[in-house]
Amino acid sequence: MRIIGGTLRGRALNPPAGYAARPTTDFAREGLFNTLDSEFWFDGLAVLDLFGGAGTVSFEFASRGAGSVITVEMNPVNAAFIRKTAASLGVEQTVQVVRHNVFDFLPLCTKRFDIVFADPPYALDGLETIPDKVLSRGLVHDEGYLILEHPSEYNFAAHPSFVKEKKYGNVHFSFFRPLPESR
Repeated sequence: MRIIGGTLRGRALNPPAGYAARPTTDFAREGLFNTLDSEFWFDGLAVLDLFGGAGTVSFEFASRGAGSVITVEMNPVNAAFIRKTAASLGVEQTVQVVRHNVFDFLPLCTKRFDIVFADPPYALDGLETIPDKVLSRGLVHDEGYLILEHPSEYNFAAHPSFVKEKKYGNVHFSFFRPLPESR
């Protein structure tokens, strides 16, 4: 795995052998960030990365100039890897790791974000509930996005906050915005 853009472009991310995470592929991350590049100025963005895994998406945002990235990761080994990598990349002031269960963290979070990215385990029970759980908390700024990575078995096009879906190989990203009445 490597960081594909920004000031840290080309830096390798090397999780230890047996690491328990399914990182977003370089190909899918490149497509996602090309989409976001056309819609956002990254400098100063507030980002929430749910289900941080190896931290690849968090580090992409930090590399591009995000002002703050909060990464929620429950697995202690994964959380420690993200912290260690943030320090080695010099972005420990930008990337903050919260070791918590995402579903327990959401009701506690009071901050609003420009982008909330969620890459849950594909076999997660309740994956389809994530858009409602995030959007009902008011965590996404009016012109921001909740971006949910998911397998092809899910289709969110009928969701009232759905904006678009992007597909990169087997990886699907569904984009959501808060409804006007929830803003």
